[in-house]
Amino acid sequence: GSASGKTSVSARIIRNLGVPWVVLLSMDSFYNSLTEEQIAAAHRNEYNFDHPTSFDYGALFHVLHNLKKGNKVEVPIYDFATHSRLKKTTTVYGANVIIFEGIFALYDPRVRDLMDMKLFVDTDADIRLARRREFMGREGAGVGVIIPRGLDNTAAIDVITKHLSRQLDGRGLTLRTELAASPISKELPPSLILLTPRPELKAIHTIVRDKTTSRHDFIFFAERLSRMVIE
Repeated sequence: GSASGKTSVSARIIRNLGVPWVVLLSMDSFYNSLTEEQIAAAHRNEYNFDHPTSFDYGALFHVLHNLKKGNKVEVPIYDFATHSRLKKTTTVYGANVIIFEGIFALYDPRVRDLMDMKLFVDTDADIRLARRREFMGREGAGVGVIIPRGLDNTAAIDVITKHLSRQLDGRGLTLRTELAASPISKELPPSLILLTPRPELKAIHTIVRDKTTSRHDFIFFAERLSRMVIE
């Protein structure tokens, strides 16, 4: 629910996971731009932002769907001062873990079906919980885990973090097993391009293989390496 600590819990899970490629996506980015009449109502505190119809679920599904496939996406930026979206967007790349948080994150069935794990953060809110469940129940949200007391519930957050870590480890082992079982030809394919070894190439190779390399630096040097291949 609103002010329940969803963002704080998400940030704590990310910190505890300790993996480099994590995306935190907020539902606040997908508010609908308001009409002049709706803006006037908002200024009179008569517009309900805490309602499912306030969000653009089509754009949200498109972004999450492509992000989960590992594609680059453009996330809208919502200006709460003007109650409209800015022309500029935030570029986000695919990740090992995608955490999506919002007051109605579990409302739309298309968005919900993209999720591997569903959490509900409940902080001293019997009324808030009932209100959110009213909307979620209409679509059969199927919340997997409810976290009472939000950020204060360190035990629940620790269990969730360990579960995610096991999932990541399992997927990594599966991928390595599949690669090991793949047939390897002694002849190099004609599509393979071998770059001439030089200090610059070795430095880039070291950076992109370093697990402590930031997402920004990894993308920068990966693109630089791609240009070297093309040139």
